[in-house]
Amino acid sequence: MIEIRCEGHTFEREVSLILALFYEDPALAFVSRWTDEPGLKLKLSLRQQADGVVADSELFDGHKRLFHQVQRSYVSLEEKAMRKTAKQAVNYALLLVLEEYTGMEQGWGILIGIRPTKLLHQLLSSGVSKEEAHRRLQQDVVLRPYKLQLLQEIVDRQLRVVPDFYQVDQELSIYIGIPFCPTKCAYCTFPAYAIRSHTASVNPFLEGLHYELERIGEWLTEHDQKITSIYFGGGTPTSITAEDMDMLFQTMHRKFPHMDKVRELTVEAGRPDTITREKLEVMKRWEVDRISINPQSFTQETLQAIGRHHTVEETIEKYHLAMEMGLTNINMDLIIGLPNEGLAELAHSLREVEKLMPASLTVHTLSFKRASEMTQNKERYRVASRDEISAMMQMASDWTQANGYAPYYLYRQKNILGNLENVGYSLPDQESIYNIMIMEEVQTILGLGCGAVSKLMAPGSGKLTRWPNPKDPKTYNDTYKILVENKLRDLNEVYAGKSAVQS
Repeated sequence: MIEIRCEGHTFEREVSLILALFYEDPALAFVSRWTDEPGLKLKLSLRQQADGVVADSELFDGHKRLFHQVQRSYVSLEEKAMRKTAKQAVNYALLLVLEEYTGMEQGWGILIGIRPTKLLHQLLSSGVSKEEAHRRLQQDVVLRPYKLQLLQEIVDRQLRVVPDFYQVDQELSIYIGIPFCPTKCAYCTFPAYAIRSHTASVNPFLEGLHYELERIGEWLTEHDQKITSIYFGGGTPTSITAEDMDMLFQTMHRKFPHMDKVRELTVEAGRPDTITREKLEVMKRWEVDRISINPQSFTQETLQAIGRHHTVEETIEKYHLAMEMGLTNINMDLIIGLPNEGLAELAHSLREVEKLMPASLTVHTLSFKRASEMTQNKERYRVASRDEISAMMQMASDWTQANGYAPYYLYRQKNILGNLENVGYSLPDQESIYNIMIMEEVQTILGLGCGAVSKLMAPGSGKLTRWPNPKDPKTYNDTYKILVENKLRDLNEVYAGKSAVQS
């Protein structure tokens, strides 16, 4: 139990988020006076000054009393900016007292957001020097130097991969969601439905997706819109038949303009048990640039525990088959912190990856997402401690560096083990452009299909409008004509000022 008294502010939600960085599922009670219940007591006070604020944090547990004070000057006297400064001061004071009490250092400081590289990009694109950008991030969100170094390395890599990064909003990227999988993994909250129990939904869904591809393609052609990248995700797109895949590619190439200018076409073939020679032939024929074959772990017992019904051998076999057929830009995913896995199991997975040397490797840290089966039944899934998770992430980082991989994108999630991150690594010139675009939110992403989310951004505006498609196949199948017309209406509204912005 942790009792909290907030004086001079009402930042209870922000305080809860900082406490969650240190304690898993803490029992919090915001009180106006202390009770006699045992447990931590936290007093968080905020005082206004003429040019800024002072935040005090005081912690006591019946034996130990700790105190920290943080003073912040206002960068602007606008109400929104003043409130932001006040929140940062309270969060910083709380962070300091909790770090001292627990002995944990939070590398990401008070940063809760999932896209830290976006913050650095925004500062650099505004004309701020690298040194000043780093100083601001250290001061504002308490980013530690080793995390700043990682962010800067990723930003530098992204600017090499996409030289027109700060002008790429003149183009857009497209995500196509196929909501079917062989089975649903225990940690997953993506729109993914076991295809064998949803066979009646497949053809109606594909009919709706063809319609959406055609109508969006007409809009793209009408607006002479160039496409940066196209990504087939889900679910597992390769759950559908080779013939159905081929027909989708036909519609896309027939309707989308400037297909010869698309910089990257990716198909998420994540589940090895969905990959066949026929499907690989379709992807090769339509010049797919990049695919994923995702082991998640090379320990068979782990795959069974999380509901993946393929074998380790099948992963390796399908990887070699794709390579032999000329689909050589292959990404693999590993997840740190899967049930019953520790340093030994991760070391084994990395040894197996080293035998294959895929073009890219994405290292995820397990996140307990609210709607996943794993979160609903936590008692059934034993996961590693915070210290072991951190050691596993360091092992993965050391392995990638030793084997010629470098980080090129990063994102974080709520409820992520160890308050860590997910990092995409690649060999030179094998980065995924789409992953960079979606994580840094620098252009429109048009989401087509079930569960896809569009993020609409007029060129030059920097302003995102979120536009979700239905998550379940039935709703999508019943409403796709209406949703496409509504999406086209909103697209026209968002892009109405495009020519004015460009001129």
